[in-house]
This record gives sequence, structure tokens and C-alpha cells, in this order.
Amino acid sequence: MLALWEIGVRLTNTPPYILPGPILVLQTLVREWGTLFPSLLITMKITLFAFLAAVVSGLLVSVLFTQSKWIERSFFPYAVILQTTPIVAIAPLIILWVRQLVPGTASTFVSLVICAWLVAFFPILSNTTLGLNSADHNLINLFQLYRASRWQTLRYLRLPSALPYFLGGLRISGGLALIGAVVAEFVAGTGGTSSGLAYQILISSFNLQIPRMFAALFLTTVLGILIFVLLTMLSDRLLRHWHESAVRREN
Repeated sequence: MLALWEIGVRLTNTPPYILPGPILVLQTLVREWGTLFPSLLITMKITLFAFLAAVVSGLLVSVLFTQSKWIERSFFPYAVILQTTPIVAIAPLIILWVRQLVPGTASTFVSLVICAWLVAFFPILSNTTLGLNSADHNLINLFQLYRASRWQTLRYLRLPSALPYFLGGLRISGGLALIGAVVAEFVAGTGGTSSGLAYQILISSFNLQIPRMFAALFLTTVLGILIFVLLTMLSDRLLRHWHESAVRREN
């Protein structure tokens, strides 16, 4: 595909400000590495913080939901509302509100993390809640017969049953955390030393530096692929000895 892309650009004499070839993009990436790499680190930091916050909060809220159907039915609609509300629409409000609470330059970073967290939170919540509620009812009855406590039932039955669902939610949430970070950076428009890859993409498009924009897009894509690969490896490692989705079959 890269070869066809390069040949097509050369045969049609497409100017680089419309569509640069992959060789030019790679050359621009090498030339602009000193500017793009710090932006990559900032976007990666926002994504990581938002992802970890989504994992912790999603898991804790899921456990709370499974303790009572009344709690789940009362509060799950609010999670749905957060998921269906466009982050582009509420990001300016989040940035404004956080600046009132967090003074200084840290307010922008906190705002971006919150925006990315809102995007990444729901897949973990919904998948983990489904997994916790999918424990074998016969085994639940057995635990009740032996007078197991809620904590013992959660630790030895519900959490292991929910692990494949939780790991599936992680793979979805990891990519969404990156998307949320990039969208939040677009809305915030932070520049200078605190600018992420989204700001580099935005500035490059305004200045018609399309090869530079493609280089920043390439780094964003590589980061997303790396997140997915790492989470897939984690899932295979945790499930390969016992779950049907990862266990190796002899035949």
C-alpha cells in the first residue's frame, strides 16, 4: 500500500500540500523529530493518566453496580449520558470549570485528562458489569450454600468470571483514551511546551505543512497500535491457560 501510494503521488504529480508521499512524510518525521517527539510524550502522558483513571473508576463502579440491582438501574443511565454526550461539545466547559478549581498551568493538563477519561470510562464500566453479572448462577448458589461472604463471592467467582470481559473493555478503552486526548487537545488548542500531537496537526494544517501533519498523524497512529498490541498481549497472557478465547488447542 505504501508503494502504491508513493507511485500514485509521483505519477499524478500531486503537490505535497495536497497529498505527500510516504517517503516525504518519513523525511519530515526525521527532520521534525525534535519538535514532534516531545509532543508525542505529552499526548502519551495524557492518554496514560486518563486510561488508568478509567480502569480504576470503571472497575470500582462496576463492582458497586453488581452489589445491588437498585444501584445499577439508578446510576447506569448517567454513565450512558456521559458516553453519548459529544466530548467536543462539553470540553470547553470542562476546561473552563477546571480553571476555576485548579490554578496555574496544571489546569490544562487536568482538563485534558478528564476529557479523555470521559471517553474511555464507559467501555470498561459496561464490559466489566456484564462480566460480573455473567457468573454461573449454579456456582453463585453453591457459594451461598456454603455461606460465602460478598467479598469471597466477588474475589473467587465474579472477578475471575469477569476477567475476559474486563480485558476486552481495556482494549477498547485504550484506543478511546487516545482519541479523547487528541480531541481534547484540539479543543484546548494548547501551544508552547505543553502542546501535544493534536496541536502539531492543527498548526501544520493551518500553515499547509501537510507532510508535517502526516508525520504527526503517523505518530498518533503508531501510539494507538502500540497501546492495542500491549493490551492484547496482556489479555493473552492472563487468559492463555484457562479461557477458550486464548487457550491453545492440540488439534
